[in-house]
Amino acid sequence: MDKPYTAIQIVMMPRDTNPHGTIFGGVILSYIDMAGAIAARREIALRGGAKDIVFVTVAINRVEFKQPVMVGDVVRFETHVLRIGRTSLTMHINVISERAGEVIPVTDAEVVYVGIDNSQGKRTPIVLLPQES
Repeated sequence: MDKPYTAIQIVMMPRDTNPHGTIFGGVILSYIDMAGAIAARREIALRGGAKDIVFVTVAINRVEFKQPVMVGDVVRFETHVLRIGRTSLTMHINVISERAGEVIPVTDAEVVYVGIDNSQGKRTPIVLLPQES
């Protein structure tokens, strides 16, 4: 397995809290989606694919919140590729919170993206990597 890529690292702020004083799960999910898309684009470019590819999210799989995230936590979204298909890519995103020097695994997820051609407004899937001859 390749070394994980940190796609996003962010300090959690009070605006993202729920009534219990922890960070909304939906906020974490949105960062998971964003981190996966950033990393997917990077991975395809590193492998010789289009550098300006547009990805859309098809599925977010297997998300389980193990620990709460608190205001002030520095949350890191580490990614690696699980699978690359013809038009889709599956990323694994590991979410890690750092609080007062403690490293806390928060959650992880698998997210499936499809590369699309958005130039004509049709959003048709495109081949991610050049065909090997």
